[in-house]
Formats: sequence, structure tokens, C-alpha cells
Amino acid sequence: MIRCLALLLLLPLLLGCGGARIEDFAQTQPKLVLEDYFAGKTRGWGIFHDRFGNVKRQFVVDIDGTWDGQTLILDEKFRNADGTTEDRVWRVKKLTDGRYEGTAGDVDGVATGQTAGQALQWSYYLMLKVEDSTWRVHMDDWMYLQPDGVLINTTTMSKWGFELGKLSLFFVKNR
Repeated sequence: MIRCLALLLLLPLLLGCGGARIEDFAQTQPKLVLEDYFAGKTRGWGIFHDRFGNVKRQFVVDIDGTWDGQTLILDEKFRNADGTTEDRVWRVKKLTDGRYEGTAGDVDGVATGQTAGQALQWSYYLMLKVEDSTWRVHMDDWMYLQPDGVLINTTTMSKWGFELGKLSLFFVKNR
């Protein structure tokens, strides 16, 4: 009985091991350089579904990005399918070795990320409004630049280590 209980307690840890590592993408092309990709105007289309696969939100986001040589400012305007809108302004600093740090008004603390080849792994805690309260949820973003300039973003949202849902986003540069 004790062994079974111990196994059940360890199972989430064992299942959480593994997965993609940013280093796995070092030799992939095209190379994702955030400040190049997001400078100017970008549009994205997204969908969020809960852990059961139920679509909970669909949206379009228009991003106006400016790069001053050190900081990338991303002014994001979200239009949700239900008619509501949201704004977020990211301030992303380029560090060394493909590393980035960023802040935004609804992000708790500092977001951290790293690029390698075509990919970016970005991690942060979002203060998410849920009805009459605010939840601190972990966001684990992976972005993959495609040869035709489309940027695919997949995000896992979790709280206390339990998955709440997934976000899928597709970006295209406005020409």
C-alpha cells in the first residue's frame, strides 16, 4: 500500500521529465531573432482550449514592435471573438547567448527565454483574471519560425503544476 501511494505521488514528477530542450533546435533554420521578427507590425490568430479540449477563447492580436538596439517593445492589442479587448505591452531586453528577459503589466516578475535556431522557449507567470479573482498561472511558451515567415506559438498554461489548458497562436508579419 505504501509503495503504491509513493508511486502515485512520484508519477507526476516522472511524467514531467523529458520533453523538448532549446538546445535541440540549435542547428535548425530559419533562425529566429526576436527583435528582427517582431520589429514593425505583426498579426496573430489564437485559440485557447482547456485541458479537456473545450475551446474557451478565440482572438486576433495586432502587435506593434519597436527595437532600440537593447529593448524590444511589443504593444499588443487583443480582440476576442466575444467582443472584449485586452492590451499588453512587453518590454523585452536582449541579453547574451540568445537569452531574453521581459516584463509586462500583467506578468508577475520577469519572463525569461532563450532562442536557438528556429525556436524560442519563453517562461513566465501571468496574473490572469478569472471572474472576480486573479490567478497566478505559469505560461510555458514555445515559438517556432517557419521557412515562409509564419511563427507558430504553443503555450501550456498551468497552476500548481497542473495543466489548465493550451494556447495555439500563429503570427505573420504585416508587409
